Amino acid sequence: MNIILLGPPGAGKGTQSDLLVNGRGLVQLSTGDMLRAAVAAKSEVGIRAKAIMDRGDLVSDDVVIDIISDRLDDDDTKAGVIFDGFPRTVAQAEALDKLLSSKGLSLDAVIELSVDEDALVSRIVNRAGESSDARADDNVEILRNRLVVYKEQTAPIIPYYREKGALKTVDGMGSVEVVASAIASILDAA
Repeated sequence: MNIILLGPPGAGKGTQSDLLVNGRGLVQLSTGDMLRAAVAAKSEVGIRAKAIMDRGDLVSDDVVIDIISDRLDDDDTKAGVIFDGFPRTVAQAEALDKLLSSKGLSLDAVIELSVDEDALVSRIVNRAGESSDARADDNVEILRNRLVVYKEQTAPIIPYYREKGALKTVDGMGSVEVVASAIASILDAA
């Protein structure tokens, strides 16, 4: 089972990914983690990525797709993966579709965690106030900026997946358990 969890920062994607990893044996594929691992392993694509990053440039979609391709060949991904941080653009979504097809794979679900932005801001403020281990980005200004970036750069892939019939939307404002149950229902039906 291969899935993408979509939603703005703070929507609960990380929490739900952890539950899916533990409950269904899926592997969470974080593009940032994969890039760092490829560089550390000094793989062919890692060497290419390191040269790009050393120049201070962003790693191109082609390099990221190559890293994902290599990672999908690992045995631990056979039960399925959760794509984390990718795709972020329609071009990346199209490239991911082509990659999966070339490997005889597909996306089983693209799940959008829908949240109310004002409530999300309150959630982040509360999390920062209640926790001694609050994240560095747990403040209103940074969150609002991240929401703008999400709307401009990532949200455009939502219609792409809706048109393909792959998008399912879950109310991300419920409790962790309610959201997890809704996601489980979608995955069980896939």
